[in-house]
Amino acid sequence: MVFAVYLPFCTADVRPTAPPSAAPMAALWERPSDIEARDLFAGPWPRNRAPDPEATYTFVEKKHHGVNPGMTVRDPKGRKWSIKQAPTDGQASEAPIEVVLSRILSAVGYRQPPVYFLPSFTLADDRGTHVEPGGRFRLHDKSLKDAGEWSWQQNPFVGTKPYQGLLVILLMFNSSDLKNVNNTLYEHKIDGGTERWYVVRDLGTALGETGKTAPRRGDIDLFERLPFIRGVDAGFVVFDYRGWHQELVRKRITPDDAGWAGELISTLSDRQWRDAFRAGGYAPDLAERFITRLHTNIAQAHRIGQDDGRPARERR
Repeated sequence: MVFAVYLPFCTADVRPTAPPSAAPMAALWERPSDIEARDLFAGPWPRNRAPDPEATYTFVEKKHHGVNPGMTVRDPKGRKWSIKQAPTDGQASEAPIEVVLSRILSAVGYRQPPVYFLPSFTLADDRGTHVEPGGRFRLHDKSLKDAGEWSWQQNPFVGTKPYQGLLVILLMFNSSDLKNVNNTLYEHKIDGGTERWYVVRDLGTALGETGKTAPRRGDIDLFERLPFIRGVDAGFVVFDYRGWHQELVRKRITPDDAGWAGELISTLSDRQWRDAFRAGGYAPDLAERFITRLHTNIAQAHRIGQDDGRPARERR
């Protein structure tokens, strides 16, 4: 048996590929003017994009990449879906986590593709018609063309508040997969034209611990216990992040960046938070525990942003 191991031996410098004034910020983020009205259960796409839980899906092919099983299917309308299912190694499924994070990021202005969660679905394949375990359904939408990956280390947004804030928000969720292979550059067709989107995708390694080798995800006991921010040192926030690519967060994110992210995400209502977790299929009691801890992390980011510049310190 051969195991693929992610070993980033070489790390690129973290730098912008264009001056801040030339960065097409809307390709990454737009400040939402209607955040209080956003539907975090249905998501940012029209409701007719959602998968039909009563439909029979036709098997196309198995999933070829990643550690989670899955497949590509076609629905009765002819639409193709990429499905990510639960692993068999005892780890929590990435699918619910990915849908929750996608809903939160899109609500606060970051670009996201259409993703949904179904607990189960009916599949027609060479074994006949039967019920399959569900998972994350990502639509192959005709308006979105996958144009490859983009780099966390080198892109037009490095150093801007939306870029720094995106990292802070992901760290609030203990997102461990800050890897370029999870970033997708889309060409989005709209109103007869095409715009570029910089999207963080495959968000499922989160809501647990961070680490370089098989971190536990979707583990509320770990998530409640582990710290988010340890303090401020030499003018930079010290995060309790133990994953790959420390260069993205170590001595790069300021208290003001953290405060910006905390203020942005704190505008979501309790109802919206519950709807986001409901979209991921979470039971209400478990969702409340995750939401309570996330509110604690958000408040800590907000407090750090209001820091008065006292001497460097480390704190739990």
